Amino acid sequence: MTVNTDRLNQFVGRMLGDLGGAASVPMVRLGDTLGLYKALHEGGPMTPRELAGRTCLHERYLREWLAHNAAAGYLSYDSTNGRFELPPEQAMVFVVEDSPVNLMGAFDIMEAWHSNQAQVERSFRTGGGVPWGNLQCAACATARFFRPGYLNNLVQQWLPALDDVMGKLERGAAVADVGCGWGWSTVIMAQAFPNSRFVGYDYDAESIDHARAHAREHGVEANTRFEVGAAKDIGDGDFDLVTFFDCLHDMGDPAGAATQVRRMLKPDGTWMIVEPMAGDRLEDNLNPVGRLYYAASTLVCVPTSLSQEVGAALGAQAGEARLREVIAAGGFRTVRRAAETPFNMVLEARG
Repeated sequence: MTVNTDRLNQFVGRMLGDLGGAASVPMVRLGDTLGLYKALHEGGPMTPRELAGRTCLHERYLREWLAHNAAAGYLSYDSTNGRFELPPEQAMVFVVEDSPVNLMGAFDIMEAWHSNQAQVERSFRTGGGVPWGNLQCAACATARFFRPGYLNNLVQQWLPALDDVMGKLERGAAVADVGCGWGWSTVIMAQAFPNSRFVGYDYDAESIDHARAHAREHGVEANTRFEVGAAKDIGDGDFDLVTFFDCLHDMGDPAGAATQVRRMLKPDGTWMIVEPMAGDRLEDNLNPVGRLYYAASTLVCVPTSLSQEVGAALGAQAGEARLREVIAAGGFRTVRRAAETPFNMVLEARG
């Protein structure tokens, strides 16, 4: 075996970066759960002793935590006075909950993936799946991760990109949000369109309990309800709009779900499908976003689908062409990409 030393050193350097990122996951989550980023955001630059006084935490631990965050570039450090500061750009990622780039949910997801490794490892050996409800911490982490994207894109960009939908919502439409999880997408739409009626469906009963709590907290109980149910089990309806947010590729029988959506819609109704951004070829997805999404697909999406009937296992990087095939199998004649972000594609399907 001949080893190119330069390439080897470059690769080891990349590994050090990856290991540093992995080591930062519990450090960032400590900063979140202990309120350290928030304290620095609200209190300004502080020494370890000052931060200890503000948070009632032990200074010796804080010294190490602060040093790690400074080494990672998450905090800035002023050697002249020994103070650490959370810059405003980093605050957008760590503290500002409604920021479009708040990534605290992503750090929670990393922890969930680590916790569920053993279950998925067994599935590699058997070819079986892991039900969504068996994946520890996955539901809460996923809900937190997706909320900022929905909050900053759903009403402002994605819904307006659909043909003849905004007017219906403003006048009063019937909307089904399938695979709603903890209900953030449903609640955000219900707040924006009080004249419309929203029903959120998810087959995970615990998620529906959380969704109902969010509806109460945000004052949308009057025009919102949540029900336990898989996509294929929802009865025929008379909906103007059906939405699927980041869930079609997780379903065991996505084509069957598409067929049921067709039955749920009015003749002039619309199906909005939000899916992870992906190209149709593997080589199109060999990038930082694809790296994350293929990990999600391995550890969550494929195991979840394989635990259900049919087990189509589209995966998080199915690509638009494959998604179009699934949608067309449900009887939809027209499909177009209505909007996109670096992380999502928004497809509009009509009968």
